[in-house]
Amino acid sequence: MPRSDAITTTQSEGYEARVARQVPGLRDLHRMAGILLAERVPPSGRVLVLGAGGGLELRAFAQMRPDWRFDGVDPSADMLALARANLGDLQGRVAFHQAYIEEMPRILFDGATCLLTLHFLPRKARLDTLRELHRRLTAGAPLVVAPHSFSIHDRSGERWLARNAAFHGAEGRAPGEAMAQIDAMRKNLPALTPREDEELLAEAGFSDIELFYAGFSFRGWACHASRSA
Repeated sequence: MPRSDAITTTQSEGYEARVARQVPGLRDLHRMAGILLAERVPPSGRVLVLGAGGGLELRAFAQMRPDWRFDGVDPSADMLALARANLGDLQGRVAFHQAYIEEMPRILFDGATCLLTLHFLPRKARLDTLRELHRRLTAGAPLVVAPHSFSIHDRSGERWLARNAAFHGAEGRAPGEAMAQIDAMRKNLPALTPREDEELLAEAGFSDIELFYAGFSFRGWACHASRSA
């Protein structure tokens, strides 16, 4: 990864293209998440974006809602530098935090997202993260999440992994490269089933849990912070 103060336009464009190859309908996912947030976030609202490194969803939200303010949280300095590069002139509306969610002040936000991030966490850490998000949301505030969500340890999981590989390959990647990434997912990704993901959201204190996105092994849910967790 390049130095955090020297991200080039080519590098930021390359990152965006790579993520778009891996996530079906990436730009539409960001737009849908913005629409779901806007159902409850007021015009001058403040939105917490967890896993903000890269900045793609931050840029989409900022373009959609010119009066919102954002806090982008990510533990990686290099990824936050990439987010700044991708945001360009929009970065002035974002407060960046190199941190984990539990290190953030317990101020209240009007909405939050955690896209393409939760699947890296085992179950307990995932539940803890969702609870920390809940603690930082006003009552009724929306949360939008979109992790890998499928049964990784049975035949259905193998089918989803193969479909991911086919999707990657369809965008011009060498089949061997795509399959190597899929093999790494099989070994290292602590994915949960959709039912388990929904149960964790409820256990963390969220209600009105609705599926809004499905792209091969990815699932996206919108929900609201209950008044008490």
